Amino acid sequence: MTQITFYFSTLSPYTYLAGTRLEDIAARHGAEIVYKPLDIIGMFGRTGGQPPKDRHPSRQQYRLIEMERQAKKANLPLNLKPAFWPTNPAPSSYAFIAAQNAGGGDLGELYHALTRAVWAEEKNIAEDDVIRACLESAGFDPALADSGLLTGAETYAQNLEDAVNAGVFGAPFYITSDGAKFWGQDRLDDLDQHLSELV
Repeated sequence: MTQITFYFSTLSPYTYLAGTRLEDIAARHGAEIVYKPLDIIGMFGRTGGQPPKDRHPSRQQYRLIEMERQAKKANLPLNLKPAFWPTNPAPSSYAFIAAQNAGGGDLGELYHALTRAVWAEEKNIAEDDVIRACLESAGFDPALADSGLLTGAETYAQNLEDAVNAGVFGAPFYITSDGAKFWGQDRLDDLDQHLSELV
């Protein structure tokens, strides 16, 4: 079975703007998704990137233009300057990892719920009640927000190491089992095409 390793951040606007198209693509091609939430600020520091606040003003301005364009294209609501961004992504990432280990729900819906909370619903994904609501909406036990913190922290750190070693430098980032790489939600059509060409 073809595998897609999906590196993402629960803070990433472009992960939000991807919606659940990756899950649709994977289902169409019978591919398995391996979800890897990571510390994107840590990754920027390791791969030559910069947090948005540290970028040149022209880059910051264009980022907002591009986000608005992509939101219209995806037909998704988007607040360009959300009230709770940036925030601590670790609690939501740990909860995602706990849900991943527990099973029983929809991981695609979970990461979308978490990113949607930031970019469309003006919620703080560092808060327990927000994380619990996202878990529940995706079919997981909301109590997972309080479990597996040590495992979550270890996996979260390892995901960053895996990402850096794999040549990942942004989010969302997709790598297929044959080593093809795709950066950004605007490359999902290319990923889809690539999977259709695999024999």
